[in-house]
Amino acid sequence: MSDIPEPYQDNPPGNDEMPPIPERLPVFPVRDQIIFPHMILPLLVGREATLRAIEAAMMDERLLVILAQRDPGMEEVGFDDLFHVGVVTRIVQVLKLPNGLVKVLVEGLVRARCDNPEPQEGYLSAGIRPIVTRHYSEIRLEGAMRHAISLFREYVPLNRDLPDELVFTVESMREPDRVADFLAAHLTLPYEKKQRILEAETPLDQFLEIASQLAHEIEILEVERSIEGQVRDKISNSQRTYFLQEQLRTIKKELGEESEEEWGDILAYQKKLDDVKLPDEARGKVDEELEKLKAMPMLSPEATVVRNYLDWILSLPWSKKTRDRHDIKQAQKILDEDHYGLKQPKERILEHLAVLKLVKKMRGPIICLVGPPGVGKTSLGRSVARALNRKFVRISLGGIRDEAEIRGHRRTYIGSQPGRIIQSMKKAGVMNPVFLLDEIDKMSVDFRGDPSSALLEVLDPEQNTSFSDHYLEVEYDLSQVMFITTANTRDGIPIALQDRMEIIQLPGYLTEEKLQIATQFLVPKQLKEHGLDPKQVSFSREALLAIIEDYTRESGVRELERHIAKSCRRVARSRVEKMTKKKKVGRSTVGANRLKTLLGVPRYHHSRLDLQPRIGVAVGLAWTPVGGDILKIQVRLMRGRPNLQLTGQLGDVMQESAKAGLTYIRSLSKELELDATLFYKREIHIHVPEGAIRKDGPSAGITMATALLSALTNRPVRGDIAMTGEITLQGDVLPVGGINEKVMAAQRQGIKEIVLPHDNIPQWEDRPPGVGKGLKVHFVKHIDEVWKLAFSGEHDRVDLAASAN
Repeated sequence: MSDIPEPYQDNPPGNDEMPPIPERLPVFPVRDQIIFPHMILPLLVGREATLRAIEAAMMDERLLVILAQRDPGMEEVGFDDLFHVGVVTRIVQVLKLPNGLVKVLVEGLVRARCDNPEPQEGYLSAGIRPIVTRHYSEIRLEGAMRHAISLFREYVPLNRDLPDELVFTVESMREPDRVADFLAAHLTLPYEKKQRILEAETPLDQFLEIASQLAHEIEILEVERSIEGQVRDKISNSQRTYFLQEQLRTIKKELGEESEEEWGDILAYQKKLDDVKLPDEARGKVDEELEKLKAMPMLSPEATVVRNYLDWILSLPWSKKTRDRHDIKQAQKILDEDHYGLKQPKERILEHLAVLKLVKKMRGPIICLVGPPGVGKTSLGRSVARALNRKFVRISLGGIRDEAEIRGHRRTYIGSQPGRIIQSMKKAGVMNPVFLLDEIDKMSVDFRGDPSSALLEVLDPEQNTSFSDHYLEVEYDLSQVMFITTANTRDGIPIALQDRMEIIQLPGYLTEEKLQIATQFLVPKQLKEHGLDPKQVSFSREALLAIIEDYTRESGVRELERHIAKSCRRVARSRVEKMTKKKKVGRSTVGANRLKTLLGVPRYHHSRLDLQPRIGVAVGLAWTPVGGDILKIQVRLMRGRPNLQLTGQLGDVMQESAKAGLTYIRSLSKELELDATLFYKREIHIHVPEGAIRKDGPSAGITMATALLSALTNRPVRGDIAMTGEITLQGDVLPVGGINEKVMAAQRQGIKEIVLPHDNIPQWEDRPPGVGKGLKVHFVKHIDEVWKLAFSGEHDRVDLAASAN
């Protein structure tokens, strides 16, 4: 909760008559803010307990007591965490804001001491003892009040935040308690000192405390004014020196006596300008800035801004390029040296080289590599640059939420500079680098703009010939840059950006592919980094397979590389210890039997699925950010009131799929020979194991429908068949995503047959080599085709699609 101060009102709107104060009121805790009687103040409320206190007050007399927190940083507060003297307030207005907060306008009525706290339904209440004003000495009170007003009259002109009208307002007041509250409310003091004024027993005590604080504040403000005057005098002297220097410079110019040193910077810029081949627009802009610089004092801040601008614009590559490698065989050799597999992106790069060799000049392609972490998307960008003989630059877009990160800041801002696109082009030093935009699916949006919208111009071949950076203020040609972007999922990439890029899906690696990558790339790399001779240390095939299957669970190879590195460290330590003890160090082979010593107990046990037919259990295929997985969907029926219970952290879409499957089955209860009254006598429970992991998406629709039908008809579902597909209320099976990852998961678990939607045939035919090897695949259009395959001995089942139609 944060407080918004508003002007004091001596005569607040509404009923001036004091309402009766109940013996107990809800407690409203506030931070860094002290309210006084006769004040009207808006407060922003976000805490649940405070909202409940407001609701309780609104249901009664609209009264509550405001108490300040002793520690403003605390979120959950108890009675002991609050000051026990506060102000009884009346709620004037309650307004719900679009951001979920509530704005409450309160009017201070009377001081009160609180005791006997009691917790209520979600909020705190306290006993109320109003503090009655007592005037012990009218003469002393009058003197103290006049003294405080006199000091306040001095204080207001010194404090720029207070309007002069406050002095006239306080002088027109007659009641001492109101004068004291008014003065205290407008003092710029820490909340602890204001609380001390609030807790004073009498107006006399309040005036004495206020006078003390006013005298202290006046002294501080007078010192501030004195320091400000000294600074102003220094600035005046600087301006005087500046004008004299300008006059001297003008005189020298008239006499022809200007020194070479004063023109050194400008002559250097002129020389750079002659050496750099700038477009006409940029040349005109530089000439304009040079003319401004000539008219400026060399040490002025404006001259520094102009110099920085000229340094940027003259350091950019406007015409310099690297010569592309047109030897396709050599380029393919380089790509294969750095990465195993990744056939599709490699072919696309080689196609670009072939076309470039024929047409000599073409726009750079814009490729988006989408795949799970660790499959080599980022490192592939470096390999492409090496294969093409181009410079390589990379920026990470993860977490970027400011459009200026892409387009730069305008020169009107202090410390402004170009965006990261132009900065990277300067770093590359050529017009045609390979430019990697990493994690393009992880950009954010806030009040500073949408960086993805700024990227539309960068990644559009029709527009990036004239990219506009706010700092440069001239167009820059990005058309010869080869842009490669990376993402983990397509869902996080805006549709407009997807439309401008050629998206290439990178599936996770199969076990055999990981083995080849480890053998050809990871093991030699780690042996070299750890100072181990490949002739003396080696990894057996069985050891690498054990690391892949028992110590890692990923689509890429990052965790695999870490475990190989850990094994190398342990081996290196063992060999050094033997050398220290002057023992003979021979050849060392890391076998599967040594892994427990080197890496510890295996983290994963890749047990095969139980392939036996079971009632109410169906095997589904799922996609996860780290690859495919298997879901065993379980259904149980119980006696009780009709209800569908879903557990296992299922998202909204997955829950809707379960309901759609159940509705379809109920609509065909007669054709399925189901007792129609069964749905009114049984509670249905659907559970998806690994309940700690959130699951969502429509692809489990046909699996849940199959498990439901199995439980309702008491027929077992085959355990050696897995399925994926979305179901509709008509029983149609719709296509889903992540086909490659799901098929690989089925292969890992020993599944023999899989069921895929008929509309996913294009994705199946475009799968990488090795994916789906040894699997029997059934493509279906309707759920009845799934049931014919899934139920043991049910091949003579009626055609449910025909029955439904």
